[in-house]
Amino acid sequence: MEDQCSEHVDGSPGTAIVTCLRAAIAAPSIHNTQPWLFQVAGSQIRLFLDDRRRLAAIDPQGRAMHLAIGAALFNLRVAILSRGRAADVELLPDPQLSSLAAVVTAGAVQRVDSPSLELAQAIPRRRTNRRPFASRPVPDSILAECVAAALMEGGLLIPADPIARYDVLALTRAAQRRQQTDPGYLAELGAWAPTPSGRADGIPAASIGPRPDPASLPLRDFDPVGTRRGARFEPEPTIGVLFSRGDGPADWLRAGQALQRVLLTATARGVATSLLTQATEVAPMRTELAAPGEPHWAQAVIRFGYAGRTPRTPRRPLSDVLLPR
Repeated sequence: MEDQCSEHVDGSPGTAIVTCLRAAIAAPSIHNTQPWLFQVAGSQIRLFLDDRRRLAAIDPQGRAMHLAIGAALFNLRVAILSRGRAADVELLPDPQLSSLAAVVTAGAVQRVDSPSLELAQAIPRRRTNRRPFASRPVPDSILAECVAAALMEGGLLIPADPIARYDVLALTRAAQRRQQTDPGYLAELGAWAPTPSGRADGIPAASIGPRPDPASLPLRDFDPVGTRRGARFEPEPTIGVLFSRGDGPADWLRAGQALQRVLLTATARGVATSLLTQATEVAPMRTELAAPGEPHWAQAVIRFGYAGRTPRTPRRPLSDVLLPR
């Protein structure tokens, strides 16, 4: 990245930093709210939470918002590494400034390794795929890679066996039924999906996919009053639950990085993914998403499979997410 890793004389980010920031904002976020802000100072990038974009009904503590910031942070790290620089990260560096989630510094020049390059190439290809997946099973070897990816970031991904899958999907359905009777939840849903053409956030109609059959997979329905066609999804989906070893802001940021490493690893292997987050958003159901052994906290439910490509959801321009120094 050399001197392009720093600012130009006029204070604007260098071209390499711009490329890395574009990778960061390609991260997933709940309802595609994109709750991140960035500030560039030399070769240092500060990541802030944009609390104006927090979903009060389903994310009152900001857990999902921190997961999204963690995913953006992971993309940023990978983009820097793929350009031959170290990425030094400090989480929550200022106790007096809770909105400052992380500081990333582009460090010493280093050799670009194949894993970093592979993950960087997967960033623009990753999509949240809300369409039916093929009946073709995901090989155990790929799931094992995803488990290892989560561990590298301090997370614990447990693929669900048939009994666990039944329980997780049952909890997801129960959480979804509860949410669908919550006026606050429905209001948030209507504010973020389906969004009109040209809007730079939220979920456009083209990305929502067909209406799930209630008897099949309980994907979140982003257009419950719409008239789009229905579809029956795979009856035995491949799913895994991502856990963290703590449940505070720093743990959520780490879990977001683990989640994104898993999603990019799957993408690099040609596997589509989507999230079933309802059960993690309703406290009683989240408590029941227990991991074996010592205490762990459920942070995400990931669905894996094979499907055709889906449109990319929109992203805000960098000018909207860059803070002045």
